[in-house]
Amino acid sequence: MSYRTPGHHALLALGLAACALGACAAHQAMAAPSGSARQPAALKIDLDTFEGLKRSVALPDGVRLAYVEVGDPKGPPVVLIHGYTDNARDWVPLLPYLSAKRRLILVDLRGHGASSKPECCYTRYDFAYDIKLLLDALGIARADIIGHSLGSMIAQVFAESWPERTAHVVLISSTGGPLPGSKPHREFDFAAQIRKLKEPLDPDSPFMVAWWDSPTPVDPDFIRRQRRDSARIPLRVWLAILDQGLSDTADLQRTLPALTAPTLLIWGSKDPIMGPEDRASLRQGLPRASVKILPGLGHNPFWEDPRRCAALIEGFLGAPAAR
Repeated sequence: MSYRTPGHHALLALGLAACALGACAAHQAMAAPSGSARQPAALKIDLDTFEGLKRSVALPDGVRLAYVEVGDPKGPPVVLIHGYTDNARDWVPLLPYLSAKRRLILVDLRGHGASSKPECCYTRYDFAYDIKLLLDALGIARADIIGHSLGSMIAQVFAESWPERTAHVVLISSTGGPLPGSKPHREFDFAAQIRKLKEPLDPDSPFMVAWWDSPTPVDPDFIRRQRRDSARIPLRVWLAILDQGLSDTADLQRTLPALTAPTLLIWGSKDPIMGPEDRASLRQGLPRASVKILPGLGHNPFWEDPRRCAALIEGFLGAPAAR
């Protein structure tokens, strides 16, 4: 993928700034009264325009990593790391509610989106090392790191491995691995279903619809594109990440003491993947972390209520310093 001109970034940054000014009022106007059926909030960023901003860089480890950069190029850098089978588009619902004074860097992890899809390797450290190399390539010495689901585990590894490169950490729908002797309850055994998949993957299959389901309505075109892009990920990558990056989470608890950066933990109360046991292990491992559990929301709370999630994140990160 070729590099885009800086003008594309300036245009979207202007759009984000304009959206941010009216976002709260617009969201409140669209919100349904309590107890009634909620309608999905309209996205405030054109998805085709967003895709046109994607650029890529060849990293020294042989991976070509795609990413989108928006906001103020001189502002405090924030890296946003998506979850398993997702991509940089994950963060589109949240972007208009984040400060346009930040330098937001949204990555496609290796194996996902427009990034290269090597035969190996897909451990959490491999993903985190890609992020480190991307920051090197962009000349960024230190950044805030935000991760969701698999991306939150990658954010943990990054912050533990390169604390001098980490300012703040936000972990959304995360886990500290299993506590000794615990048997976490899973509402759905998605891993077993993934191992039954056959190629070609059908983006409209019952599995994919369930995989992208949400207890709160989300823009249908956004979800359709998410399903389409995850179906384009080779099945070998789905399985490699499942086996190498997600199957053994016991070490997460062991290494958590090395995560010393200020940390915010966010969960939806109706998350079917990261349940109470998963939350307990992370809270136990990070006793000084700030914790927010959002009633009624699921595994993707920043899609379901992006305004509230952004307010939590902004309040935690603090206002960008005036230049």
